[in-house]
Amino acid sequence: MDKKVKAALESLFNTFSALEGVSAQQELNQLIAIFGSDQHFMDKLSAMDEVFDTSAALDPVRELSFDLLLINFFAEDAKKLDEDYLESPEWEKIEEETIDRGTELLNLLLYLKECDDEDIDPSLDDYLKEFLLVDEDEFQDEHRIYEDVIANQVLMESSLIEIARISKKLSPDSEIRELFFPLMAFFYNINPDAQYLKEFKALSEDPAFDAAVLDLIVNYNQA
Repeated sequence: MDKKVKAALESLFNTFSALEGVSAQQELNQLIAIFGSDQHFMDKLSAMDEVFDTSAALDPVRELSFDLLLINFFAEDAKKLDEDYLESPEWEKIEEETIDRGTELLNLLLYLKECDDEDIDPSLDDYLKEFLLVDEDEFQDEHRIYEDVIANQVLMESSLIEIARISKKLSPDSEIRELFFPLMAFFYNINPDAQYLKEFKALSEDPAFDAAVLDLIVNYNQA
């Protein structure tokens, strides 16, 4: 299992379960075993879903876990397959079957991996323009999804309080609303200390989910 994914998964479950007041250690151990197994990707996904199907209290982090499962596949499993596997009909079929799974967190994790590989510091401007290419005509789907982030880039010069205020005003229909606060808070401070994380939780509408997402991102980036 990829070390960055393991750190992120542990952070996600530990933070969410602690703030939500639910048990998650057994489920976390099961997922670590699943992620690290030699099973086919779709078999891993089925096993992952079984864990969540029997643990309703953890369902809010199911799709975030899918993002991590996929990142782990790219980082570890794909190395053991043919060089052109990700161009194969088999992988194309998997992509079609899982097209509605996961969240926009996947893009952020892929970006952070690229930053790590190229030894550059993550920034919101770089993420939007150089990774997501939101200014390019052929990437208008990304522009639409990240519209609220693009419109609020000035928050990087503001404060965590202002980021929280804007996040609460976003339309319920916004495709990035669920991840807006932790995503923006991460780019505002990519190496947060305990006081910053405490303030973040206090400002959140959904502290268990938001703090779990932010801890996931931070620990993935630092691992």
